Amino acid sequence: MRVAYFSPMPPEKTGIADYSALLVPALRERVGVDVVRRGRKKPPRGTDVALYQVGNNPDAHAWIVDALRRHPGVVVLHDFVVHHLVAGMTVGRRDGHGYLDAMEAEHGVVGRLLAHGVLDKRIPPLWESRPEDFPLASFVLDHATGVIVHSRFVRDLVRGSGFPGPVWVVPHPAWPVPAIVPERVAAGVVIGCFGIVNQSKRIPELLQAAATVRSSRSDVTLLLVGPTSPGFDLDRRLQRLGLAGEGTVREGWIEENRLWALMSGCDVLVNLRHPTMGETSGSVIRGLSLAKPVVVSDVGWFSELPGDAALKVSPDEDEVATLTAALELLVTRDDVRTAMGSAAAELVRRDHDLHRVADLYVAALEEAAGGRPVSDAVLREVSEAAAGAGIAPGSAEAAEIARRLAEVGLGG
Repeated sequence: MRVAYFSPMPPEKTGIADYSALLVPALRERVGVDVVRRGRKKPPRGTDVALYQVGNNPDAHAWIVDALRRHPGVVVLHDFVVHHLVAGMTVGRRDGHGYLDAMEAEHGVVGRLLAHGVLDKRIPPLWESRPEDFPLASFVLDHATGVIVHSRFVRDLVRGSGFPGPVWVVPHPAWPVPAIVPERVAAGVVIGCFGIVNQSKRIPELLQAAATVRSSRSDVTLLLVGPTSPGFDLDRRLQRLGLAGEGTVREGWIEENRLWALMSGCDVLVNLRHPTMGETSGSVIRGLSLAKPVVVSDVGWFSELPGDAALKVSPDEDEVATLTAALELLVTRDDVRTAMGSAAAELVRRDHDLHRVADLYVAALEEAAGGRPVSDAVLREVSEAAAGAGIAPGSAEAAEIARRLAEVGLGG
């Protein structure tokens, strides 16, 4: 089988480029993979199935969706909400009618009227103010022959949108931990937060919680790594909460090796977000790989993380108080940090192993390329192998096999 692989690739500074740099070599151990040159509008000759990695950034993914709309194939949907992508491919190309049509196709006359309001500058751009209310996923899904997602949460959203084709849940792969020397930015306990610094990453709430924790534990340092969104006044917030100076260490965009070193040097990792766009966090995956305790928002994919590996904070009126309690627990209890770290490492080994993920990808792509006969053949081979190993129907082992098959859309 030959796969045409459409994706941003390094040196592009996107999480999906890093993701593909990790995944492609593992796929090439199993199938033929042609990484399509950026800007190309069709798969190479001899392709059996085209695979499109789609995220919400139009700069990185517009050319990929252009190709998808000409040559349908399997879509890896990294974000269910792709409003910003659609806006970039319509409004950003001076195609206002395309934006109106996309909004009407998914949200009816009301959607079209709202889109008119955006184009006439009567209301703020919806891709900035309310993207979660208007996902526009059908702009992509209408051209997909199958969809790979990283969570049950997004699988259900895809199904709820009316998509009729196969949907496979394939976990986000984990990066092998490189041989690095941890970089400690301060003595005491370091709380690390990696990613864009903005409102949706709940940075204001994190700063409030960190300030409260530091009021009784002055040896706690908050490390913020990543670019600051335009208009987000981080310095003013740090000054107001007394976190400037020794309380906080700030780093902007950093290279991969230093990211690993800084993350390895943290004691606790925090990765919050609300609203969710249906994304899976590569930063959280890295933290789990490093056996770090993580604190996440109780939304989307993050809600699916097991409680022994991640503390979850609901984005409600008690968010700051809950987050403060979670940080105080992890700051003061070495044993809890150790136990959560062990659970995190086991989770990565069990569910996010790169070779397991590559196998799940190949199973999905083979079904997409061969259709039902391939699916039936796989099920028959698994059934025969289970019977040969003495696994009885209805047993715990059989139930686990059924669960694994369901993850890749097999077994009904």
